[in-house]
Amino acid sequence: MSLMDEIIGKGDTGKDPRFPHAPAGWTPTAAAEAAKREGLVLGEEHWDALRALQEYYARHEPTAINLRELHDALGEKFHRQGGIKRLYLLFPGGPVAQGCRIAGLKAPAGATDRGFGSVA
Repeated sequence: MSLMDEIIGKGDTGKDPRFPHAPAGWTPTAAAEAAKREGLVLGEEHWDALRALQEYYARHEPTAINLRELHDALGEKFHRQGGIKRLYLLFPGGPVAQGCRIAGLKAPAGATDRGFGSVA
């Protein structure tokens, strides 16, 4: 992209550079509104988890995402902060189920159980 394109905005994809793996149409503002509806106020740790979910989805075929593998990957990625236990404190509706809703992603099969609520 040329300097002129940058100046007049022709190269602007509309993507937030802080969220390079965000799904099309997703914005941090929409995420904050979704979180608010679920009783959450997003802090930096929440945003880190949302980025991690979006990155995981960008690296895997959406139809092939395995709940257990995603759950384990999040636990490993956030091990220093307290792992999956910490993520459950941030997302009481489940770091995968609630996190995916806020990150603009479709939760993998088995992440929610309408009989029990969120399970992951």
